[in-house]
Amino acid sequence: MAETKKLSVEKALDKMRGEEQTKSRTERQDEKTEALQEEIRRMRTQRLRLDRTPGKRG
Repeated sequence: MAETKKLSVEKALDKMRGEEQTKSRTERQDEKTEALQEEIRRMRTQRLRLDRTPGKRG
């Protein structure tokens, strides 16, 4: 009976660890998405700025 409880605890811990890893993976993806969205905003702003001043380019 004690072994069964120990096994249940191990399974519960494994499940909790798995959820933490999933959250971490999701958080990493969210951070990457946010960084890409910020880069897109920066590039759009730069493009608009360049489109407004065509005579100053090269």
